[in-house]
Amino acid sequence: MTRRLAIWGLGAVLAAGWAVAGVAQPRPAAPLPDVSQASQGAPHRTRLILKDGSYQIVMSYTVKGNIVSYISAERGETEELPADLVDWDATRKWERDHTPVDEVNGAQTQAPAPAIDPDLLKEEADRRALTPEVAPGLKLPELDSVLALDYFQGTPELVPLVQSEGDLNHTTSHNILKLALNPRAAPHTILQLKGEESPVQMHVAQPAIYLRVGDDSGVSRGGTPFTVDTHGAGAGGKTDSGGGSPSSGYVMVRADVRTDARVLASFNIGLVGSGVKQQEDVVDTTVEMLPGGHWMKVTPKQPLDFGEYALMEIVSDREVNTGVWDFGVHPVKPENRDAIKPGPNRPATLERRSPQ
Repeated sequence: MTRRLAIWGLGAVLAAGWAVAGVAQPRPAAPLPDVSQASQGAPHRTRLILKDGSYQIVMSYTVKGNIVSYISAERGETEELPADLVDWDATRKWERDHTPVDEVNGAQTQAPAPAIDPDLLKEEADRRALTPEVAPGLKLPELDSVLALDYFQGTPELVPLVQSEGDLNHTTSHNILKLALNPRAAPHTILQLKGEESPVQMHVAQPAIYLRVGDDSGVSRGGTPFTVDTHGAGAGGKTDSGGGSPSSGYVMVRADVRTDARVLASFNIGLVGSGVKQQEDVVDTTVEMLPGGHWMKVTPKQPLDFGEYALMEIVSDREVNTGVWDFGVHPVKPENRDAIKPGPNRPATLERRSPQ
């Protein structure tokens, strides 16, 4: 009897110890709930409600550890934010409240996509048009007005071009110094550039040159501070806004390289683009306006031979702009120093919205 009581007592002590140990041991951290929208049929617009009361309109989202990866319904880009910023209860409640019930089957069906403000869509389209993509991962920047698309060792690069002429005001992006060309006059020197070669050298025979046009001061940049360039307003009639003018024509003129100088000769403006006669050292171009109307693309109609060139603006049927953008074409030259290279798309800044 005494032995049985001892065994029972020992069992009771062990049971109590296990109970105490079960209470004292910390429980493992519960994993985040699986709230992935990627596996629930086709992507559809929904909302990620944040703890501060704002929200993001998304097409789908997944949770990986402590990070929420989602596709923005407004920007179409994959973005991320910490999972602890999301109010999951409010997010699921919004989804339930906006998923109508099928009266026949009694099950919830997918809610119609929440409407996006048309003004917001237009603003986003205008913002994208300011920096269009010209090659995979390579976009035109906001701060430059004229750039050339080059390929160095197979990699696309954007190289800023500076307008060249002895009397130019270089604080502006587009200067106009008109010069009349007499079509009956013999070819003669109209402009002389310093140095035997341009500081910008292209490595392809048909580089595309992009010129900013128009006034983009009224386009929102998503909250990023920016400076409005007045392009020398009030400087005495020598300036114009933007990097180029959509009403002008453009030619690429080959320079005659001399000692410490590059010389540009006159040509017959009336023959440009006529197809009647090819003028020596003058290459016609194709001009294309990019969507949004903020940039022009100028490309030579034929491959350029090795040498030094200048993009020249034709402002009327008798006048040219002697403020030119010079460059060279030499495939063996080193990489341009200020070249802009492709890079990954940076996530757009989250824009807070008040709850509705």
